[in-house]
Amino acid sequence: MAITIRPAQKSDTDTILHFIKELAIYEKAEHEAKATPEHIHNTLFCETPHAHGLICEHEGQPIGFAIYFFSYSTWQGQYGIYLEDLYVSPQSRGLGAGKQLLTHLAGIAVEKDCGRFEWSVLDWNQPAIDFYESLGAKPQGEWIRYRLDGEALKTLGSQT
Repeated sequence: MAITIRPAQKSDTDTILHFIKELAIYEKAEHEAKATPEHIHNTLFCETPHAHGLICEHEGQPIGFAIYFFSYSTWQGQYGIYLEDLYVSPQSRGLGAGKQLLTHLAGIAVEKDCGRFEWSVLDWNQPAIDFYESLGAKPQGEWIRYRLDGEALKTLGSQT
């Protein structure tokens, strides 16, 4: 049976959380994965979600997922897609699921007239880097990604 990709549904919450945990373990950051079923329901499955999920299945069984949202480029004057996470379970790698997920997302970007499709990868994840570059993706080395979270975010946000 072929690999299928479909939009995530509320009934996929436990599957999504399972993949999030597997991804966090792979990225050596299990302690950072704090998502709960309530978080998933309130963000991916609310009335007007700002993020979207995909479930990748092989022979009817979930083997991976992707979470993405629409960004905006002022320089292009177009929306883009930002891929927050893409994960395929280790036992299912090599089936082409990762490429199909990326192809599916690129198709959404084209359909929605997006000007770009972007994501981040850990600098030590050479297999992923090699895979992305084999698809024609290029690193954006001139940009440094910053993050504000936790107490620093609360402190800055309370200064209004």
